[in-house]
This record gives sequence, structure tokens and C-alpha cells, in this order.
Amino acid sequence: MIAFAVRRFIQAIVVLLAVSLIAFVMFKYVGDPISQMVGPETPIDQREALREQLGLNDPVPLQFMHYLGDVVQGNFGRSFRTGLAVDRVLLERIPATLELAIVAVLYAVVAGIPMGVYSGLYPDRWLSKFFQTVSLIGISLPTFFVGVILIYIFGPTLNLLPTFGRGEVVHIGFWSTGLLTVSGLKSIILPAFTLGMFQLTLIMRLVRSEMLEVLRTDYIKFARARGLSNRAVNFGHALKNTLVPVITVIGLQLGQVIAFAIITEAVFQWPGMGLLFLQAIQFADVPVMSTYLLVVAVFFVAINLVVDLLYYVIDPRLRLDRAVAQGG
Repeated sequence: MIAFAVRRFIQAIVVLLAVSLIAFVMFKYVGDPISQMVGPETPIDQREALREQLGLNDPVPLQFMHYLGDVVQGNFGRSFRTGLAVDRVLLERIPATLELAIVAVLYAVVAGIPMGVYSGLYPDRWLSKFFQTVSLIGISLPTFFVGVILIYIFGPTLNLLPTFGRGEVVHIGFWSTGLLTVSGLKSIILPAFTLGMFQLTLIMRLVRSEMLEVLRTDYIKFARARGLSNRAVNFGHALKNTLVPVITVIGLQLGQVIAFAIITEAVFQWPGMGLLFLQAIQFADVPVMSTYLLVVAVFFVAINLVVDLLYYVIDPRLRLDRAVAQGG
């Protein structure tokens, strides 16, 4: 177990180094940040002095080494647009993005697993066919379209839910949450539903296909032959084995939800990291953009590492295969 965790941790470090390099080099060519920081009437000598002060005249490899050294020390630089420390700006936005992502994934899991189990156990019933239709719609429609439709229905048409912003938030230390206020709870419903719709359909279809496959295996037939009840077979044996690959997918989806919440945050003007990233692109704010991708990569790698360890603990076949390999 310890050796497995160490290998995964080393792989995670390599991935983060590669992501930081790619992000830094790629964003060097999205535009000239000096043009965004000064006005058109600024003399050329002042522009060059500012460029020299920011180290933009240094070779790209040297800039990256400086950037990497600062990151290791916890210094992510200052935003070209606002002049504020990047880590401070991101810390203000991280709670909103994580809160939205976690609520979206929880909603997708709580609704998707029962729908998938029911569709797998009773594939010919009308409710199962309805679930399948909903899943096709959820996979086919783009996120921004779902968000716009929900805004139109629940905003100006029915006037039931807020359609932008995060609502009233409560600060607990450095963390801010809207889940403790009525307006915050109302504000998160539409963006969380929009962000979790695709995840719900994916989880539902995965659970359904896994249930159908598991129910056809020999050990399920043997369990029925031993006289076990349908409840014991379906939930004690079939569902337990179905959830092993589902756990992996849910973990991966949480990382993707955090990374790809950009569109949802833009549609609902949710004050998270994704909206900050879009604003940084407009102003060629390289420190914010590169740090954002690095933070998202850290979340993604950490979640994958936890999922790998959970998968190793849950599935005894992995431990058995490793023991056999070491013995052979």
C-alpha cells in the first residue's frame, strides 16, 4: 500500500511540473499584458521599463525557472490587471467554485445512482425508458444552452430563483459559503443543476450498464440458486460490485467539474475561479491564468490520487494481483 501511494505521488509531481510548464509557455503568446496595464498614450520608454521590471524581456526558460521557484515558495506573483497577489485573488474565488462543484456532484450521485439501479433492474418499464430519454437529453444538450433555458424559465418567466451571482454568503475564517443563507441556497440551485446534469446522466448510464452486466454473471446466478432474496442479491451482491468502477468515475468527474465549471460560472455570473480565468484571458493576465491551471491541476491530481488509493482498498483483486506478481 505504501509503495503504491509513493508511486502515485511521484507521478502526480511529474504531472504538475508538466502542466505548469505547458500553461506558462502557452500563455506567453495570448497577448501583450503591457498593453492592458497602460494606456495607448504611454511612451515607449515607459513601456519598456515596465516590461523589464516584470521580467518579460528575459528568455522564456529563465522566466519559467523564476516562476517555478516562486511557486515552490508559495509566491504566485501579482495580477497584471489588478496588482493584487494572485494567491489572494484565487483564495477569494476557490470557495465558490468548490461549493458549486461539490453540490453539483452530490446531486448527480444522489439522483444518478438510484436511477441507474432502477433502469438496470427493470429495463423494460416505462420509468426506465423515461430515465433513458432524460439521459440522452442531458448528454446531448450543451451546458450553456441548459443554463440559458433554466434562466429563462425560472427567472423572468416564473420569477422563482435567482439567475446570477452567489447570493448572501457567510464568512467562516478564510472560507465563504452561501449554503448557510436562504439566498445562497436559492442561488446555487440553477448553476448546480446545470453543472451536474451531464454528470448525472453519465453516472446513471454507467450504473445501468454495470448492473445489467453484473446481473448476468455466474456468481449472481449461484446466489439466486442458493435461495437468497432479490433484495439481498440485487443490493448485497450486484450493487456492491457495480459501485467499484462507479467510485472511480465519480472521482474523475469531480475533478472535471472543478476544471470545466468555467462555462456555468460565466452563464450564471458565479464568482468562482472559472469566471476569474475568463476575465484574465481578456486582459492577458498571465500570472492569474497559469496559476489557475496549476491550482486546477492540483485538485485534479489530488482527487485522482485519492480515487486510486480508494480503488486499491476497495477492490481486493488489485492487492491479489500485486501479491501474485511479487511472489512470481
